[in-house]
Amino acid sequence: MTLALSYLSIHAIFVLPPIVVLGLLASRRDRARWSTRALTGLGVILVLAVVYTTPWDNLLIAEGVWWYGTGSVRATIWHAPVEEYLFFVFQPLLTGFWLFQFLRVPARSLRIPRLHRLVGALAGLSIGGAGWLLLGSTPTTYLGAILLWAGPILAIQWAFGITALWDVRRTVALAVAVPTLYLWIVDRIAIGLGVWVISDEHTIGVSLIGLPVEEALFFLVTNVFVVQGLVLYVWTLEQLDETPTLQGLRTRR
Repeated sequence: MTLALSYLSIHAIFVLPPIVVLGLLASRRDRARWSTRALTGLGVILVLAVVYTTPWDNLLIAEGVWWYGTGSVRATIWHAPVEEYLFFVFQPLLTGFWLFQFLRVPARSLRIPRLHRLVGALAGLSIGGAGWLLLGSTPTTYLGAILLWAGPILAIQWAFGITALWDVRRTVALAVAVPTLYLWIVDRIAIGLGVWVISDEHTIGVSLIGLPVEEALFFLVTNVFVVQGLVLYVWTLEQLDETPTLQGLRTRR
């Protein structure tokens, strides 16, 4: 007998509890980063996640790249269920609160070599370009859509601070890896229970223990967005504090 769960139940059982636990730990542990800057950065990430993901997500649902099981969602706005919009908020909270447990920022100036910025921008744009090409074939629609959607964000983040991110690569890797692995498990459970269904027609047919590789890639890149965005945000503000001109302005006030 298959256990019937709704999308909201997935949130209640698997997503909200770790958010609450990690949030409490981050706010109470002395070694955790629970500051106005970190929280403000997370707020910015939340707004960007909803704004940037909403049209992309709805267009793919309309295209039939995935759909939801009967009775698994409460209501829809446009083509996406309300639970999907909640996830746009919950995932950054989950990943951000995990990062706050050990957040480190680079100890380097904002002045990064132009060549590094160029390489970062080209790397992100190349990913987006590959996605554009993959959209030309139905089986690679989902894969191409992810890469095309991810490319501009990666280009911006890497052009701004690829060298700084490399300086704290272990922090970034750990902050991305743990929530990504966890959400892979949650996603696989939800697919197995029929909460949502991924189209065979729009995917390449490669899976990781039953999880389509496209779904795995989606959670990977979205967590990269969140972690890199938060690291760069806090790093930028801390470096601006150390800029002599700004310090002088504050002293005169």
